[in-house]
Amino acid sequence: MNAIRPKKRFGQHFLKDRQYIKVILDAARLSTDDVVLEIGPGTGVLTGELVTRAGHVVAVEIDRELAAFLKERFASFSNLEVICADILTLSLTDILGFAIKKGRRCKVVANLPYYITTPVIAALLNKRELFELLVVMVQEEVADRMVAQPGTKEYGAFSIMVQFYSEAEVMAHVPRGAFHPVPKVNSAVVRLKLRARPAVSVVSEAVFFDVVRAGFGKRRKMLRNALLGSDLGLCPGRVDKAFDIAGIPPTRRAEQLTLEEFGRLADALICGCLKGDNN
Repeated sequence: MNAIRPKKRFGQHFLKDRQYIKVILDAARLSTDDVVLEIGPGTGVLTGELVTRAGHVVAVEIDRELAAFLKERFASFSNLEVICADILTLSLTDILGFAIKKGRRCKVVANLPYYITTPVIAALLNKRELFELLVVMVQEEVADRMVAQPGTKEYGAFSIMVQFYSEAEVMAHVPRGAFHPVPKVNSAVVRLKLRARPAVSVVSEAVFFDVVRAGFGKRRKMLRNALLGSDLGLCPGRVDKAFDIAGIPPTRRAEQLTLEEFGRLADALICGCLKGDNN
């Protein structure tokens, strides 16, 4: 097969520095019992290591040329399944169901394409029952958001989602020169250990995230005003009572609240609704 040329429309930047392959593998701690999902395998630099360490590897590649290349390159490995598709259109349950039936949760080990990083992470967390661990290469800016703490400019709804469902840790910072072609930004390897239960116990996860999104939708405003200006249909009396119950000053902004405080506020809003207080 002729030399593979990276395609801009797929955000392809192939990792060439093998020291960061080692970082990814060390973080994943693979065994022959593991089922691994690799997203965006590219030319197979990481894939070649995965198939020798894991029991089964499902590699999802959107580029038909690369998918064909991978099937040819690793034809001798019976434990590799290459799927040519957009990961965001696939049913993760369908492609990994065989593992779940055997009582095993999977690991995601991937150098994620830049242009779909955030939606892919969100999709994986929304199917968290399938996974025990995610080790992913992402843009440094995305990594910073994953581990961001309250009071920082990186802290936002995405930070809260990641930390609500997992323990996030940056394993290594990766310079642009580690890739071909060289991207415009640096990257980082992040490990997400999926929690057995969310970091905060809440009455309703849906309401919790509605409150989070409403707050960060207007992050420069006081949280009270952000909630009242959202599409949640909240009335001033109910919002003020919720802040009082939660013990949170209504003048604070969303970026200042911890996960636990967002949980208290969301629960207080639900309690107000259950008691019929929406005045």
